[in-house]
Amino acid sequence: MEIGVIAVGGFAVNCYVVYEKGRGIVIDPGADAKTILAFTEQQGLEIEAIINTHGHFDHIGANGAIKNAFDAPLYIHWEDEPCLKDAKRNLSVWAGLEAMVSPPADYLLSGGEVLEVAGLRVEVLHTPGHSPGSICLSLGGVLFTGDTLFAGSVGRTDFPGASGEKLMDSLHNVIMPLPLETVVYPGHGPASRLEAEMKHNPFLRC
Repeated sequence: MEIGVIAVGGFAVNCYVVYEKGRGIVIDPGADAKTILAFTEQQGLEIEAIINTHGHFDHIGANGAIKNAFDAPLYIHWEDEPCLKDAKRNLSVWAGLEAMVSPPADYLLSGGEVLEVAGLRVEVLHTPGHSPGSICLSLGGVLFTGDTLFAGSVGRTDFPGASGEKLMDSLHNVIMPLPLETVVYPGHGPASRLEAEMKHNPFLRC
């Protein structure tokens, strides 16, 4: 399994292209569709799914372009699905940007699913807190955490629908029981390992 990391947009969202043998998925195509598509072309990839870890504008902005390029189905948790079509819910209006909307989802997730797509086995973990429908994606020792967990920090909980209590529950009861060697790929910033976060991240130590 190969992982392409492309920082996109003004908020430097980590868009991930996960692939092997010419097939792949795109996680959080937040902006810069041309850059993402250039990477997939360079690698000779057919994208078979788009997965949003949550519905905030900086993670969904290039959904339409990637979907149109590959006719790839879009996945998101059902609780964040309204963000795709509502500029207030996805916070683009509050950020002072032009109202942003996304194509509708093809599949709504609840958490607990195991997706077999593009030759990959993707386990969906529901981790509410930063948003009601935030999810993490587990693929063979790698965890894509969206804005739930960062290296040394966690996602904000002062947005509509966010909850600090739920975020702490997600961290301590969903993420922390995973193997310590799990590699963490967050929605912003550098990658880490769960063991390092358990030792140094104040939100996991408390």
